[in-house]
Amino acid sequence: MTPSPTTRLIVGPFNRVEGDLEVTLEVTDGHVAEARVTAPLYRGFEQILLGRPASDALVIAPRICGICSVSQSVAAARALAVIGGAAPPANGRLTADLVLAAENAADHLTHFVLFFMPDFARACYAGRPWFEAARRRFTAHEGESTRILVPARARFLHLMGLLAGKWPHSLALQPEGVTKAVDPGERARLLSILAEFRDALETHVFADRLEHVAALTSVEALESWADAAAMDQGDFRLFLHISRDLGLERLGRGPGRFASSGSFGLFQSGTWEHDGGEADFNPDQISEDVTSSWLAGESAPPFSGHTQPAADKTGAYSWCKSPRLGGQVIEVGALARQSVDGHPLARAMAAATGGTVRDRVVARMVELARLIPAMEGWVRALVPGEAFCAEPTPARDGAAIGLVEAARGTLGHWVTLKGSHIGGYQIIAPTTWNFSPRDALGRPGALELALEGTPVLPGETTPVAVQHVVRSFDPCMVCTVH
Repeated sequence: MTPSPTTRLIVGPFNRVEGDLEVTLEVTDGHVAEARVTAPLYRGFEQILLGRPASDALVIAPRICGICSVSQSVAAARALAVIGGAAPPANGRLTADLVLAAENAADHLTHFVLFFMPDFARACYAGRPWFEAARRRFTAHEGESTRILVPARARFLHLMGLLAGKWPHSLALQPEGVTKAVDPGERARLLSILAEFRDALETHVFADRLEHVAALTSVEALESWADAAAMDQGDFRLFLHISRDLGLERLGRGPGRFASSGSFGLFQSGTWEHDGGEADFNPDQISEDVTSSWLAGESAPPFSGHTQPAADKTGAYSWCKSPRLGGQVIEVGALARQSVDGHPLARAMAAATGGTVRDRVVARMVELARLIPAMEGWVRALVPGEAFCAEPTPARDGAAIGLVEAARGTLGHWVTLKGSHIGGYQIIAPTTWNFSPRDALGRPGALELALEGTPVLPGETTPVAVQHVVRSFDPCMVCTVH
C-alpha cells in the first residue's frame, strides 16, 4: 500500500493571542500527525533584571505582561518575602488574594467571551443548530455578550483601583503585604462591586446561581444541567451544546498529567493523573530543557539555569524552554488546578479524556463560579483599622521561589540575591509549561501533543479545529519568553 502523502502547514500568526505564536503542522490523511509550536519573539526580562536592586523586581517583573501583571507581582513579592523573612498580616494576605482573584476571574471571562467563543460565530459553522445563537452572541465587536459582559468586566475591575491603585502594573503588592488599607466604606463598596459582577454572571453567563454551577459533580450532572433549559439560556449552556455537537470532549487531548502550586488557601497544591493518583508538588523536581530552544547551555534546574540567546542553534525552533516536572511533560491551568484540588467534575472529565478542549473551558467556568463567592468571604474577613502591611525588611543574600497560580496555570519566579542585588532570576510561566517544544528525549510539549490527531479539512490554511485546541490553552506568548 502506498503511504499517504504528508503535507506541511505553517499556521500563524494567531489573532486573539497575547504575543507571537506560530505552529508547524505535518498533516497526513486529513489529520495532524506531528506539531511543532514556535514562540518567535525573544524579550529577555530575566537578563534585564540581573544586577538590579532587589526591589526593582516589583517594578519590572509585572511588566512582563499586561494581562497577568498581578500574578507576576505576587510571584516576585513572595520570593522576596521568603528571602527577607517578611510575614504579611492577615489583611495584607486577604487583599493580595482579592487582587489576584480579580485578575484571574476577569481573565476567565475575557478568554471565554472574547478569545474562545468568537470562533463559533464563523461562517464555516453556518447550518449548525446553534450557529445563529452563537453568531448573535459572540460575533467579534458586535455580539450581545460582548456588549454586555465587557462593560461588566470593566466595572468589576474597579476593585483593582480600590485595592491596588491601578491595573495593570500596580506597585501595591509588596513582600510585607499591601500598601493600601481598606476603610469601612471601601469594604462596603467592594461587596457592591462583587454583587454587581455576580449578577452579570448569573444572568448572562450561567443563567443560574454560581453555587449551582460550582456544585456540578459529574459529566452526567453537567449534561443534565445543560439540558435543563433552552440552549440559549446562558452563554455557558450554549457552549455545552456546541461542544456536544462538535465533539469537543474528544478534541485536543493533553498529556493527562496535571500540576498546581495551589492558590488562595482555596485550591490545594499537588500533581494528579487519573492512572497515577495524587502526589505532592515539589518544585525541586523542576528542570528546564533547552534542547529545542534558541538558548545556550545545558538543561538545568531553574536556580542553576541561565537565559543566554543562541539564535543560530542547530535543531532549535522556539524561544520557549521546555520545563519538566520529575522529567515528565505536564499540563497546567484551570483544569489542572481543579483536578489537583479534587473537584469531582474536573477529575471525572480528565479521567475520561486526559484533558480536552471541552474540559479546559468547563474547568475555567467552574473555577470562575467558585472564585466570586470566595472573594465575597475574603472581603467580609477584612478588618479595617488593623495592619495591611508589616514593617519593611532590608534585602539580604539568599534564594527563594515565588509560586502563584495565574489564570493560565502555575507561575514561578526563582530569585537569587547577592549583596541586596539580583544575582539570578529565572521565570517559568504557564504558557512555558503548556507550549514548550520537544525536549532531549524528543517528547512534545503539552500543546504539541494535544494537536496530534486534530482534523484539517481540505483547503484549510488556518484549520478551525487547530484554533480551538490552541485557544483552549489560552496562550500568553509574551509571558512564555519573558
